[in-house]
Amino acid sequence: MRKVIIRRPQHIGPFNEPASALSVLDKPLWQWQQDLFAPLAAEEIVINDFRSVPREPVETLIVSDNLWCSPDFVNAFMEEARRRAHPVQAALRADDPAWLQQGLRALNRSLDKRSDLLYVDLWYFPNGPTDQVEPLIIESQATPFEYYSVHTGDPAGQMALRWWLPTNTVIAIDSWVHLFFANIVFGLAPHTRDVVAAPIGAATRLRELFDPRPFRSAGANVTVGEGCHIDPSVVFSGRVVVGDNVTIGPGCVVSESIIGQGVTLAHGNAVYLSVIGRGSFLPGGARTYFSVLMEGAMVGQNASLEMSVIGRNSTVGAGVVFSNTNLLDLPLQVMRDEQPVQLDMPVLGGCAGHHVRIGPGLVIYPGRAIESDVVLLPSATRHVIMSDIGYEESDHHAIPGAGDTPRLYPRAEDQAPPPSSRW
Repeated sequence: MRKVIIRRPQHIGPFNEPASALSVLDKPLWQWQQDLFAPLAAEEIVINDFRSVPREPVETLIVSDNLWCSPDFVNAFMEEARRRAHPVQAALRADDPAWLQQGLRALNRSLDKRSDLLYVDLWYFPNGPTDQVEPLIIESQATPFEYYSVHTGDPAGQMALRWWLPTNTVIAIDSWVHLFFANIVFGLAPHTRDVVAAPIGAATRLRELFDPRPFRSAGANVTVGEGCHIDPSVVFSGRVVVGDNVTIGPGCVVSESIIGQGVTLAHGNAVYLSVIGRGSFLPGGARTYFSVLMEGAMVGQNASLEMSVIGRNSTVGAGVVFSNTNLLDLPLQVMRDEQPVQLDMPVLGGCAGHHVRIGPGLVIYPGRAIESDVVLLPSATRHVIMSDIGYEESDHHAIPGAGDTPRLYPRAEDQAPPPSSRW
């Protein structure tokens, strides 16, 4: 079968990179797609728009490069598409609670709503592309998952917040909030649901008691790579994947997370439902909760990340807090195309792009984004970051000599299209 990839070159803020270059579950999206479709396709072609698809009588699969799919979604799509033996496009039910939940509705660009369906940029043609395509509806099989509680205004009242976790998962990365959902809500959280729902048998409990591994585990779902150094006091809980050459020091607790290759958790770190990208470093006491660190990130001592996304090679200083708590009686907002977009999300953290350096003690207010290459320093007049920070506002511009630092991730309009390392 021939696989045709449609480029989506639009940059995702604040990273200043297209979605295909950003990481989902510690893997660049383009690499995830390549691995996912490798068993199906022997040939690959890259084009800039649908009109450029070769019109040849060849079994063809077409996908946009900003689309993240689970293996279950692709298997369900391909099985039914080949059974029908007709040209089809993947479609979702518009009233399914999974696809446009919370902030995804306001930020959606790629899911094309027609009547009661949402059309996905994924097509199958048994004998080459044609103009006649019928929708192939994929059911999400989503179940609710309570992840947080917030006060309702009543001193004695609280409201449980829930996500809808699909089994057949697809999401188009149109914003950093979509990236958060792809990694955490659609990537990690469904496994948490499965672990919680699964009964723990006597054999599992015995294995936990007599397991010879040099760490304690609150579940039987821990995978550890080669060359790791794990202190005996470390506690793992639920499904945890640890890559090769990882160091985890005393007093760390890791739950329902992915720890990438070459990561160091020094001591006393708490990592819950998070993706810690390869080569990242967390010194003492750093905490991540529902958060994503791309490769090479560093989170300083006693820093706290809540429901946030940190780009590659970025540094978060000691004591920095990416807060998800909205202290104002106003809806949360994020910026899209330099315009504020209101989200129906009660809680959400913030986002830092690539090569960002944040000084110690700053607090990032919910929904705020810091553009790639920005340096933020604390001062007597600035402790809480209440608005998005662009490169022009970076503190390094005011420091003699520091302004000559090369910009690694300029905006699309400030750069020539770079040669791709993949195509």
